[in-house]
Order: sequence, then structure tokens, then C-alpha cells
Amino acid sequence: MDKLTVVLGDFPHAQPLLNGETRTGGYLIEPVEVKPVIGAYRRMIRDLEFDVCELAPVSYLMARQQGIDLTAIPVFLNRRFHHGDVQCAADSGIRVPRDLEGRRIGVRAYSVSTGVWVRGVLREEYAVDIDKITWVVDDDDHIEGRAPSNVERVTDGRSLGQLLHAGEIDAALTGNAGTGRAGAPTAGWTASAEPETGGDGPYPLFPEADTRAVDHYLRTGVYPLHSVIAVRSERVQRDPGLPSTLYAAFAESKRLHLADRPEWTAVPRLARQGHAIGADPVPYGVTANEASLHAMVRFAKDQGLLDADFTTDLRSLFAEGDYPDA
Repeated sequence: MDKLTVVLGDFPHAQPLLNGETRTGGYLIEPVEVKPVIGAYRRMIRDLEFDVCELAPVSYLMARQQGIDLTAIPVFLNRRFHHGDVQCAADSGIRVPRDLEGRRIGVRAYSVSTGVWVRGVLREEYAVDIDKITWVVDDDDHIEGRAPSNVERVTDGRSLGQLLHAGEIDAALTGNAGTGRAGAPTAGWTASAEPETGGDGPYPLFPEADTRAVDHYLRTGVYPLHSVIAVRSERVQRDPGLPSTLYAAFAESKRLHLADRPEWTAVPRLARQGHAIGADPVPYGVTANEASLHAMVRFAKDQGLLDADFTTDLRSLFAEGDYPDA
């Protein structure tokens, strides 16, 4: 049997595929563990190290633009709302989104998908001039050379969480996109260091973030995408049927998982999101994700990560294949 090396994050709805429970058209799935999975993104983009690999969707689009031999299938294993991802320093005085203008905001790297979604929402929903914000980063972009002049690099090894607590940045994104690391990326950046909120610590820009996020979804249909599934183009050239086979296997894997956990209780955050939107919290397919894909391309163009003439033909972003909504 032909083998496929596959790198995915820790998603219960993908485990049946990794465990060999799904039909894979005669391919033998060979899981490769990379923790955190973000560490595999750069290896895939720069070295094409794996056959199939979860990627940050914005990084995938940038790789396509640069002519890297990658394609993808429209499987998005993870989704997040981002209104709750902006934390403000205790003494920053930030009260409304436009107070962010002229301030310094921490984000792991400029092109990180959470950053793209947050900046897009700030610009389109709240008329924030994101070009008047200094974006403070402490890691490299997977594809370099697209960061604008208002990006500043941390050089002393301190984490964004430490800088936020010290008041040396005015706000920061949370989790892997910002403060969820104890030290610099080269010093064990998987360690969690989320600053405590409340009291005299950092506070959220939007205290009612969940309500705002669902309202935005209901008005726009945009449900922020994460973790697209990328495939080495060479494997697709050898077997043009591979994208359809993989897509069907991921869809079957999700169905098998839900047969045991129909309420998404294995991933409480996804369960909450599914309840909030009244639908599948991780829909696959191009049509089911049309509004989100268009928004992601639009935001990335506006922020200088994609060229102005980057395609708006969503089907062309993915390998030719059969992708019924699933």
C-alpha cells in the first residue's frame, strides 16, 4: 500500500482517519506527531516535508501565491470566533475599539490567522485604522517579506504576556496567537503563560465577546476558518483522485466521531460554538464556507499579505475534486 505521511492537530473528529477506521482508497495513513502542530506549518511550507499537513489557512494562501507546490482540500478542522481574543493592559485606558489606534498590540506573527481575522473585524465592524497600530511580534511569519512597516520585533526574549503585564504593550492577542507562551519561540514556546485577567490584570476589549461574535456571524455568515488541509502537489499529480479520496475520508472520520459524541462533548469549545450558531461547528466544503473564504481573502489582501489581484475564484484555491458539503 502507498503511504501518506499526515500531520494534524489533536482533533477527536480526525482521529478515526488517523487510526485507520476510514476508507482511504488503498492508501496507508502514517500519522506524524508534531507538538504543537504549528511547528509543522513552517516545515511543510518551506521543505514540503509531509504528504498531508494541517496548515494555517492564511499561510496556505500566501504559499499558493508564492508558487509553493502545495494544494488543499476544503476541510477546516478548527474554527474560532475572535472578539474575545484582544486583551488590554491594566492601565492602558482602552475602552472602545478605536482607542487601539496609536497603540502597540502584541501578536505572535503578523500573518497568524487569528491576527488577520481580528484586524479584519476591527477594520470592517468598528472602523479602526489598523495601519495606525504598531503590531509587536515575537516570532517569524511562515512566509516572510509581507509584513508592513508598522510591525516591530521583540528583541529581548520576553514573551508577549510579560510585556502585557508590564504595560510595555497596550494590548495583545491571546492563546497561540499571542500571550499563550511563557518565553520566546526558541525557548519552549509551547508553555502556557496566559496572563490572569480581572482585578488589576489585563481585561478584554469586549466583555460581551460571545454575544458580539454570534451577532457578527448571524449578520455576515462569516465563521473564521482555521487549519485547512494541505497536500503536496506532487502527490496529487501522481493520483488526481487523491483529493476526493482524502475529503471523503475526513468527512467519514467526522461522522464516525459524532456517532459516539453527537453533541461535540469531546471538544467543549466546539460544542458551545455549534449551539450558538445552531449548526455544525466545523462544516467542510467550499459552498458551506463561501462567506468565510471570501472574507479571509479580502482581509488578507487589505492587510498586504496577498496581492490585490489574488484570485476571488474560491474553487481554484483547492485541488480539483468532489467536495460535497459535509
